[in-house]
Amino acid sequence: MFESLHLTPFSAALIFFVVVVCGHGYRKTWKADPPAPRSRLWLYGVPAAIGLLVLAFLPLRP
Repeated sequence: MFESLHLTPFSAALIFFVVVVCGHGYRKTWKADPPAPRSRLWLYGVPAAIGLLVLAFLPLRP
């Protein structure tokens, strides 16, 4: 059933780029002087976490 799930090099690079952008946004929001709204932290954190899990558990096929 899940044998057909895999990442191409392009899709893995795209997911990695999104993870880096979301991680940077999360850190920038976390370090903001006035306390940032928690919804913005969730907005950056959830896609970064999902992207890292996808990259960690789906195999890469050339």
